[in-house]
Amino acid sequence: MTSTIGASGLRERKKAKTRAAIRASAMRLFEEQGYASTTVEQIAEEAEVSPSTFFRYFPTKEDVVLTDDYDPLIVAAIRRQPSSVHPIDAVIAAMREVFGAMTAEDLAAEQRRQRLFQAVPELRARVLQQTVSIVAMFGEVIAERQGLPADDLSCRVMAGAVVGVVLAVTPYGQSGYEFHDLEKVEVALRLLRDGLPLG
Repeated sequence: MTSTIGASGLRERKKAKTRAAIRASAMRLFEEQGYASTTVEQIAEEAEVSPSTFFRYFPTKEDVVLTDDYDPLIVAAIRRQPSSVHPIDAVIAAMREVFGAMTAEDLAAEQRRQRLFQAVPELRARVLQQTVSIVAMFGEVIAERQGLPADDLSCRVMAGAVVGVVLAVTPYGQSGYEFHDLEKVEVALRLLRDGLPLG
């Protein structure tokens, strides 16, 4: 049993390492020769994997940039919060846990990703689609915590409001995430929790 668990853990670490190598190679090439001029074949060669391996990790070239590794971590952290905690406080605690654990290297990589999709029109066009997916993801975990159906309207509306708050505080087009932005997001989310008092 132990050896099976150990082998499974090793496979997951190898997969994570391969995925990170593909993304790092892609970002390097995008910055050196431009997004449009970079092909999947070039990324695969740079990462020392086959094109088919590339597509096992990222469905399209766009997904190398647009896939957000932090949203699933935030959802998992929300799920770990006690059920007695208000949903918005659970989101705040989850964001603090995930973003508070970011290293300087993680932050730099995230800022590079943000700058790239802000600069490339075809990537910006998919941001709305990605935002809709995030609202659905957050809505489902909020509903789960409340013991409600996954498609509950009130939970989806709350999720949309949470995402809207984050966008209002750190709108697209800015230079990227900073650690102090988390404090601004927390203040804004508490305003939402308290009914959005003005002034």
